[in-house]
Amino acid sequence: MNSLDINQIKQYLPHRYPLLLVDRVLNWESGKTITAIKNVTVNEEFFNGHFPHKPVMPGVLMIEALAQTAALLSFLTAGRKPDDQSVVYFVGIDGARFKRPVEPGDQLKMDVELLRSTRGIWKYKAQGTVNGQLAVEAELMCTMRSVNDASQPVEQ
Repeated sequence: MNSLDINQIKQYLPHRYPLLLVDRVLNWESGKTITAIKNVTVNEEFFNGHFPHKPVMPGVLMIEALAQTAALLSFLTAGRKPDDQSVVYFVGIDGARFKRPVEPGDQLKMDVELLRSTRGIWKYKAQGTVNGQLAVEAELMCTMRSVNDASQPVEQ
């Protein structure tokens, strides 16, 4: 079983608090799949405003957590760690659906499958569940770019 703790995750993701949204990788298989978790706690900064009377994790952050999980799979598959000369960007998000709210105390389990990698574009099928119930799903497309090329359009 290939697992990563938070210190190992921080070697592969440049994100830091409050935007690091992956707490542990449970398992991954190079070029295929990854399963990770995000422990959702009431002291997350976004809960102060979303919503004070009924705290709910914003959908855009659920998608971001899935994207960070996909980026981990990309770096692990490529056998490299990010440096200050490379970035991973979203290229597209298709079919995003939100099926249940994610609230403080929930554990968001994220399963990401690599569908294909063509011309530097990685496409993933991603879903997040809480207690076995589907919370979010989407197809994500990402690319790894040099920071020197980061402002150039991405060809699909």
